Amino acid sequence: MTTTGEAHGAAGTGPWWWVRRRSAVLDVGLAVVSAVECAVEGFKFAGNAGLPVPVGMIFGLIAGSVLVLRRRWPVAVVLVSVAITPAQMGFLLGVVGLYTLAASELPRRIIGALAGMSLAGTMIVGFVRTHQDVVRGDLTIGDWFVPFVAITMALGVTAPPVLLGLYVGARRRLMESLRERADSLERELQLLAERAEERAEWARSEERRRIAREMHDVVAHRVSLMVVHAAALQAVARKDPEKAVRNAALVGDMGRQALTELREMLGVLRVGEVPVRAAEPVPLAGVGAAAAAAASRVVADDGAEGPCLAELDALVGQSREAGMVVELLVEGESRAYAREVEQTAYRVVQEALTNVHKHAAGAKARVRLAHRAAEIAMQVENEPPPALDSASDARLPSGGNGLVGMKERVAALGGVFVSGPTDAGGFRVSAVIPAVR
Repeated sequence: MTTTGEAHGAAGTGPWWWVRRRSAVLDVGLAVVSAVECAVEGFKFAGNAGLPVPVGMIFGLIAGSVLVLRRRWPVAVVLVSVAITPAQMGFLLGVVGLYTLAASELPRRIIGALAGMSLAGTMIVGFVRTHQDVVRGDLTIGDWFVPFVAITMALGVTAPPVLLGLYVGARRRLMESLRERADSLERELQLLAERAEERAEWARSEERRRIAREMHDVVAHRVSLMVVHAAALQAVARKDPEKAVRNAALVGDMGRQALTELREMLGVLRVGEVPVRAAEPVPLAGVGAAAAAAASRVVADDGAEGPCLAELDALVGQSREAGMVVELLVEGESRAYAREVEQTAYRVVQEALTNVHKHAAGAKARVRLAHRAAEIAMQVENEPPPALDSASDARLPSGGNGLVGMKERVAALGGVFVSGPTDAGGFRVSAVIPAVR
């Protein structure tokens, strides 16, 4: 179906080929006026052609009624108007038909050809009619003025409706293009909103994993040492009261240290808290801002204050106080690294020693730290645990998240993490981290 200048919706409310009822009313009204006009002109045409008057009027009625098909078949309407041009009828039919044709989606060559046919037909009929009037004496102008009148009449009847139709059609296509672009932009914004929500969810998940790692590193080591000292305290309470007092003091110190670290962590988590308000609609731009803020918060929090390699001796000393035989070997020249590198290296050694306390109580451990040109390497290896009696067995639980957390930390810095049992029956944890300065 050919469109004219009116917007066509997906679901029309008009009958047959009309999209709207008012469009149908307009076309029917124009067809009635055109039919009456052609019928009146057919009366004169019947007299000039020697035909019965009813025949001429019926012919005019039928020809003028074709205008009702202008939206469906504009080419047919223009062809009919050109065909009845010699009968000097169908002025409204020709003007409206040319406008509808020019405003349609038909190729320009077809519009130009039909407009040229209408122009030529109107020019010829105007020339013949003006010449006849001059011959009969109805017009007192020279023969030289006849072509000018014919050309002016043809252009006046053909050019305005064609130009107006081309303008309306171009404007309608422009509006449709803008509407399509607006729909496309809305779809893109919706897609961006969905991606922003995914990024925000990823940022929240990353934040939860980071907090879980920090909580595990802070609590597991301290509490593991507390449990080991408590088990030793139970074993020597009656045999060696002085040692029991020292172990009790160590348990208290470690508990206070664990509480202090937890309090510091919870204080960091509460920074920037805002009162909870009622849920409000969030604009699309706000979703992206929330995702970016969450992602930046993850990066910013990772750079918070934490342990460093200078505290490694104290960490090893705590394990020695708990009864573990730990050997610390440092290779290369010690130097300053980026904060996240030192913190990750410290956490790897801390978690590895914690695992020795949990799964190999009484086993000898060896901690190696190597400062290299472009990286820092660490390795914690323990021997097989000796057979312990039930009194000294601390029975520490394990959640299985320590190795996973260490691997995530090292991988986040572009390093390599390897862990597994040794041939001698012990366990080895190794990590290499690029020395980002």
